[in-house]
Amino acid sequence: MSKKFFGSAVTAAVLTAAAASVLAPTTASAVSAPLSGPRIIDHFDLDAGQKPENIAMAPNGDAYVTFAAGQQIAEISRAGAVRILATLPVPADGGAGTPVMGFALTTGIVRAHDGTLYFLYATGTADLTGVWRLTPGGVPRRIAALPVNGLPNGLALDAGTDTLYVTDSVLGRVWSVPTVGGTPTAWSSAPELASTGFLGANGLKIHDGAIWTTNLDKGTVLRIPIRPDGTAGAVRTEATGLAGIDDFVFTGHGDQLLAALNGPSEVALVQPHGSHTIVLTAADGLSNPTSLAIRGASVYVLSAAYVTNQDPNLLTAHLND
Repeated sequence: MSKKFFGSAVTAAVLTAAAASVLAPTTASAVSAPLSGPRIIDHFDLDAGQKPENIAMAPNGDAYVTFAAGQQIAEISRAGAVRILATLPVPADGGAGTPVMGFALTTGIVRAHDGTLYFLYATGTADLTGVWRLTPGGVPRRIAALPVNGLPNGLALDAGTDTLYVTDSVLGRVWSVPTVGGTPTAWSSAPELASTGFLGANGLKIHDGAIWTTNLDKGTVLRIPIRPDGTAGAVRTEATGLAGIDDFVFTGHGDQLLAALNGPSEVALVQPHGSHTIVLTAADGLSNPTSLAIRGASVYVLSAAYVTNQDPNLLTAHLND
């Protein structure tokens, strides 16, 4: 797939979802409590398809990311060195049949305690789309197929039940898949997960006995309780008005979270009652941020530069008490 095709496909889609916020320039940093000292620690290779989509942290501070356009899984050391762990096979058409996006892309990633990585791959083809596993020193293997007419995007691991949860941004669904692999189950197909034309259910986390997810098109944060029998409870909308929301991370203060707003190149601090403030902007180095992680007092933010086509990067900031 050409760089021109990749840029035009994503640009058209994201502009449809958040045109006003994408086009509005940001002239000054909005960095504020609880963040301080934002700085870029890695600049990625745009021409190599290193547009980072999702991140998982290791206990030693290394990060694991998916490079969406490069169809790759990479390890980023604490010193910032990038090592490609796997490059996935690309369909003959380059993934042109992938719903909405029109290119093959690696999306969500999580890390198990033993170092095993689970990640998602969307290609629009039956032989590749689904949940994949990469063990330390091993090769990537698909462990569960997902519908080719969907777009697997967010991924979370419930280590207590050995269950993976997957958002489907096109079908408006949350899937559950055993970590050993097998047939996925449609865990929730609630209407709140549906898109309005571009991407619906997106970022995904497990927190306080519930699945939390975002809806990019609707600008919402949603909470779905996990019932004692493992089934999905009723959806509750926790926050609204977050245009272009992608992935998010909890700060460690109850239900407070930080959310990546892809279109406007911002990070929002969302309070438990649903209000939010902007705490990072393009002036701090954000370029269509996609996901976040927290380790200790450090916040990590990936920017994929999907629309800006300028400086995909990894930014860090200090998380104040």
